[in-house]
Amino acid sequence: MNWAEVTAIATGVLAIGAVGAFGAAIFAAQQVQEARRSREAQVAVEFFRRWNEESLVEARRLFDRFKSPEELSEAFARYVAAGAPEAYLLYRELDFFEQLGALESQGAIDRDLVKIMVGRMLVERWEMWRPALHQAHGPGAYPMFERLVEELKRSRGSG
Repeated sequence: MNWAEVTAIATGVLAIGAVGAFGAAIFAAQQVQEARRSREAQVAVEFFRRWNEESLVEARRLFDRFKSPEELSEAFARYVAAGAPEAYLLYRELDFFEQLGALESQGAIDRDLVKIMVGRMLVERWEMWRPALHQAHGPGAYPMFERLVEELKRSRGSG
């Protein structure tokens, strides 16, 4: 028995096995990436479906009555202080954006996708909402909404 030949054959088999394992790892990584994209797409579709549900459409109609941050701020403060139904209607939109920010922060939805789909509107909405939230609840209310807007502004500035 020629041990050099046995060693050469064994080395060749190990090399083929290593190449196969490497190929399998690449394939598995691609499958994981595809599964992640699919999951993110499902989350995005569901989230943006909610945006068009009647309860959020109703909230947006009320929001759209206000033409300036000051007008919204004054009305929202009154609604909150009185516990008025309008306050809870407007909270629907705020909660939606807060949830979007939380999902993005946890990687459940891609920031670039958010930026493409609602980035500009999200920033504009925050600019309208910020004074109202500060007046009614103080700074720091809806932190995930605020954080997402700040991230979108930074990424817009860098690209």
